[in-house]
Amino acid sequence: MHIDPVLLSRFQFAWVIAFHILLPAFTVGLACFIATLELNWWITKRDVYRRLSAFWLKIFAVSFGMGVVSGIVMPFQFGTNWSRYADRTANVVGPLMGYEVLTAFFLESAFLGVLLFGRKLVPQWAHVMSALFVAAGTLISSFWILAVNSWMQTPQGYRLLPDGRFEVVSFFDVIFSPSFPYRLGHTVSAFLVTTAFVILGVGAMYMRQGRAIEESRVMLKMSLIFLIIMVPVQMVLGDAHGLNTLKHQPAKLAAMEALWDSGSRVPANLFSIPDQDEERNHFEISVPVLGSIYLTHDPNGYVRGLKDFPREDRPPVAVVFFAFHIMVGIAILMLVVVLSGIVLFARGKLERSRRWLRAASFAMPLGFIAVLAGWTTTEAGRQPWTVYGVLRTRDSVTPSLTTGDVGLSWLLYVLAYAVIFGSGTILLRRLVRIGPSEATQGHENELLQPKTRAARPLSAVSSGGGTSRQTADVAPSDDIVPPRRPR
Repeated sequence: MHIDPVLLSRFQFAWVIAFHILLPAFTVGLACFIATLELNWWITKRDVYRRLSAFWLKIFAVSFGMGVVSGIVMPFQFGTNWSRYADRTANVVGPLMGYEVLTAFFLESAFLGVLLFGRKLVPQWAHVMSALFVAAGTLISSFWILAVNSWMQTPQGYRLLPDGRFEVVSFFDVIFSPSFPYRLGHTVSAFLVTTAFVILGVGAMYMRQGRAIEESRVMLKMSLIFLIIMVPVQMVLGDAHGLNTLKHQPAKLAAMEALWDSGSRVPANLFSIPDQDEERNHFEISVPVLGSIYLTHDPNGYVRGLKDFPREDRPPVAVVFFAFHIMVGIAILMLVVVLSGIVLFARGKLERSRRWLRAASFAMPLGFIAVLAGWTTTEAGRQPWTVYGVLRTRDSVTPSLTTGDVGLSWLLYVLAYAVIFGSGTILLRRLVRIGPSEATQGHENELLQPKTRAARPLSAVSSGGGTSRQTADVAPSDDIVPPRRPR
């Protein structure tokens, strides 16, 4: 059976980026959370913030390393599977990717070392600033990557050369393409919400187990307060992004709703099975007029259907439709979890509600699923284009690429990712199982242990059973880092 190498290359790239995007979806928000903890510790001097920062910093370091390794594969594929795309868009995409490395990755890498190893080596203000710089680096990285992706969705600021290459006319227009502000706000807020749900779930799990009670209270309170603000904001940003999509990518919006016929007062398609060949939906459940209201903010709003576009210019409708509806459904479920948690918190019953604590623990992966669904909606909805309306996907793949080439490279990626993500996941689970208080206590004991061992032989040779001068010089180190009382 012959498999189209273009289709197989698309599946391979989707597989690679689906794993990679899980890491920035977590580390962007986690870096901001760690910076907030460090700042709170500096201001309030409450040691719980330091313990939590030390705990989440270890998790961030492992996740950051996994993200770096998996991120290398994506640009590598540009040269192997998508060489014509890389050749034609190099003048646009190349500088933006270079800016990401120079302004973001170097910033993150440099100050992550200070953040990991400099707590006792630099002043506290320097450690706090390192946390802020690492968080800034993750946000700057998101800025440049989303600038590239947004330009591919709504390209501007270029002209086509006779050989088909893109030449930049205005870098300002390239960076700030029509969809960029909406895509940046919607994506970064989704990353922050994803991390907050992980923190909420971990805090709920510890609270249910009766462990790290003080740390759990802080995690629950901080994440709930953040989420009750950010989840509605993220929905508003998503709505604004939808209006932008209606204007600049109407075929994608029609696929999101599985809307075949253009018209006013269109219904909201809650569920159906789109049939792209017959250009209709099976088993459709819809609400009249509601589609026009939330798509155009006007009950009489006009929306173009898929039949307005040639068949060869339509995205895969079923993929886009179900991905979009999964994303929206998860957003509503997130809001329900957060609202119920806020009500319990206001009544003082949050810590005793085992049912809600269990639900919050199970809700940890919701953000990741929503991010994957949103990414699928965005990227599958852009098809059949790599640069929307200008460069088709079939014209972007490497000409000499064969199905065997793609299959072999994909197999190697699967094996490498199994090792990277398998070992990383085991390590992350172990860190979470240890917990913040236990992890910090263990780190302090390691610092004390060598000095305690060194004191024993010195005291053993002291005369008259007294304490030697060398032993007295070592003993005060116990006052510098006192062991924590058992809980």
